[in-house]
Amino acid sequence: MDRRKFIQKGALAGSLFTFGGSLLANEIGRTSRSPISNPGGFHLKYAPHDGMFKEHAGEDIVAQLEFMASQGFTAFEDNEMRKRPLEEQLRIASAMEQMGLTMGVFVAHEIYWKEPNLTSGNKEKRAEFLQNIKDSVEVAKRVNARWMTVVPGFVDLRLDSDFQTANVVESLKQACEILEPHNLVMVLEPLNFRDHPGLFLTDAPQAYQICKAVDSPSCKILYDVYHQQIQMGNLLPNIEACWDEIAYIQVGDNPGRKEPETGEINYRNIFKYLFDKGFNGIVGMEHGNSEAGKEGELKVIEAYKKVDDF
Repeated sequence: MDRRKFIQKGALAGSLFTFGGSLLANEIGRTSRSPISNPGGFHLKYAPHDGMFKEHAGEDIVAQLEFMASQGFTAFEDNEMRKRPLEEQLRIASAMEQMGLTMGVFVAHEIYWKEPNLTSGNKEKRAEFLQNIKDSVEVAKRVNARWMTVVPGFVDLRLDSDFQTANVVESLKQACEILEPHNLVMVLEPLNFRDHPGLFLTDAPQAYQICKAVDSPSCKILYDVYHQQIQMGNLLPNIEACWDEIAYIQVGDNPGRKEPETGEINYRNIFKYLFDKGFNGIVGMEHGNSEAGKEGELKVIEAYKKVDDF
């Protein structure tokens, strides 16, 4: 028998009268669910975010990290880490080190949602971006992060798309000169046209082309399954085609951008594919909870246990 499944089954039997997830609670006549012990862990490094389990853990971020770790999660991502006070960054880093949690992505720069920046070739906008990258190097060192999210921003309607691509590539090459000496990686995130109309970077093949043009170990793809399902579908073949440039995965079901099993995406197949490929990176839980309160938080945990059972 597979050792992991043996451990999980033994833990499940031993916790029948102690923890009682939703199914066990029904079996023994309880009316509410409680956190589920997960000594067996997951196949992949799923990373919750701030607020996902605050009904159980409270508002304090370290208490939330403790709850995540207690449920078997081994990573954490925080888009706003760059903007947190220095003292809080250090406190989070210390707690994560003690708990054995890996730091996932944080957003490395100011994202331009409504006006061109990197696409335009504007020197001041490029200088601002590069300064943000320099600042993010210090944040990454502080919180033991390796990956940081980059979104090239809005299209420039006054420029041909090829000129825009050239401008973006040049900015990213200069950013890589900053990142490479520190072994840090910016991951480019293509965002879908429905939620973020007008952005320059929208699909995985485009990100792949840009990464090949930049040609640096510090410029890779953040493949967000939710965004790419909306943008173009054909998920597994496109992941396979982009594989050598993918460094980070994020997930959320569609429609709704909630936890797995709430929409149309077969996450069990996707996670098994990633595991079979030997993916050792982080899978960011970049989604909301489909239900409010503690019940909703437990539903998220149960969803990941279900789709990770392969």
